[in-house]
Amino acid sequence: MSDTTEKQAKDEAAVNSQPYRSGSQDEEVGIVNKSGQLHTDLKGRHMQMIAIGGAIGAGLFIGSGSALYKGGPAALIIGYFIVGIMLLFTMQALAELAVLYPVNGAFYTYVVRFVDPSWGFAMGWDYAIAWLTVLPFELIAAGITIEFWRPDLNVAIWVTVFLVILTLIQIFGVRGYGEVEFVLSMIKIAACTGFIILGIVINCGGVGNKGYIGGKYWYEPGAFKNGFNGFAGVFVVAAFAFGGTELVGLAAAESSNPRRAIPMASKQVFFRIAFFYIINLLILGLILPSDDSRLKNSSGANSSYSPFVLAIQDAGIAVLPSIFNAVITISVISVANSCTFGSTRTMQAMAERGMAPKILAYVDKAGRPIWCVIVQLAFGLLGYIGVAANGLDVFTWLLSLSGLSYFFVWGSCCLAHIRFRMAWKAQGRDLKEIPYRTPLGILGSAIGLFLNVVCLIATFYNALYPSPDATPDAADFFEQYLAAPIVIVLYLGWKVYSGDWQMWVKLNDIDLLAGARPLEVDDQDDEIMEEKTWKNLPMRTVRALF
Repeated sequence: MSDTTEKQAKDEAAVNSQPYRSGSQDEEVGIVNKSGQLHTDLKGRHMQMIAIGGAIGAGLFIGSGSALYKGGPAALIIGYFIVGIMLLFTMQALAELAVLYPVNGAFYTYVVRFVDPSWGFAMGWDYAIAWLTVLPFELIAAGITIEFWRPDLNVAIWVTVFLVILTLIQIFGVRGYGEVEFVLSMIKIAACTGFIILGIVINCGGVGNKGYIGGKYWYEPGAFKNGFNGFAGVFVVAAFAFGGTELVGLAAAESSNPRRAIPMASKQVFFRIAFFYIINLLILGLILPSDDSRLKNSSGANSSYSPFVLAIQDAGIAVLPSIFNAVITISVISVANSCTFGSTRTMQAMAERGMAPKILAYVDKAGRPIWCVIVQLAFGLLGYIGVAANGLDVFTWLLSLSGLSYFFVWGSCCLAHIRFRMAWKAQGRDLKEIPYRTPLGILGSAIGLFLNVVCLIATFYNALYPSPDATPDAADFFEQYLAAPIVIVLYLGWKVYSGDWQMWVKLNDIDLLAGARPLEVDDQDDEIMEEKTWKNLPMRTVRALF
């Protein structure tokens, strides 16, 4: 290579290695409808709470009851733990990509770029539809939680109130979303911590008339129920509960310092999941028997049958069930707030790339994808259907699009990371150029992808045989597995429309430079992670959990 050529190569590397600048936006791959620019108003503290806040909602506080009833306490913990491990690897993969490519659309964009545009189209719309349909459910859920105190008031009143609140939040753009999520997540975290302490007291006989409980319910009625069928049934409930954790990657394009905020938020996901999910569910399985008939109703938005509320009521504490029901209401509103962020940013990114109506690409001067917000809020009006006699049956089918969707999206994130690393190697790039690298590299993403496939298979089996003596039923099957045929139709539909029947994007054809923010090989980016010393161990522990 001549000296001139070497100098040109170094100059190009220098251009592509510029540090983040607030408000800057490099060229992105596949943009056909260029729009206004999203604002980078999310701070590190917002990113920390987005990583955990969107995942603590009705899925944990209510849905865990049905999982406990179906599979028993051991199956509940193991199932949630497996999904938690899977999310750890998924978030690590997403963090590496989001730091190097903090582009709008995040994982949808990565799948289009590194895997296949048709699969990216399917994943983008599958993810957007999931959030679009979850919003009216969360509005209904919030209204039903109010019935705990005022059963005389029509749920439609509260659907209206909460929809107006969400509309007001949208006025303040991404900063409004971040601030609301920060405050609500702090309340949820405090409630989870308080329940752990209370649960220990109840288990030891400090409150209530049951005396010392210990591990009695793990022996009678038992740690597992319904064999493998019950265990497999935990996965969809866990996926719905954890759904929203990936929003931290979607927020990369609107973060003021993604190089620092995203790795920190992603690394803390596992510790927070272990603390707020696994320990809470362990305590729950110790103080509430899995054969409690009331747990049959612990599904959807029925907060009166939340296993957390039931456990507190059984302990004879008068005021605390109302307080915890208020926390559930706040959690549901928080997830509804996340709905408006997850769907709107995905639809706007898809519109920019010609995979959604062009009008959805519009971003106003305040950095809001205004037409996408209007579409999402319009879906919120479906909440009024829940007031009808058979309205909740409609939501059962709508929600069948969401739980399974997360397995497809998370698995695709891992696959996109594997393909990215393969392309990086094939094109002769140095790993030292990647600002943040996952500890296990491709291996971690391969494990995450494998666990996603295992969960899809287990869910398929459970959809066919929900109990050991069950026979396959078409309605029951599609209630759990409707997202799969939808994904296939979307994938094949774009293949036919585009005429591109290539299975993968060829490794050498993948554009690794557009929109990238790599490091120079000799650069040492010390600001991503702080030095680990005994002196800062206490604060590092606190930050990992809170």
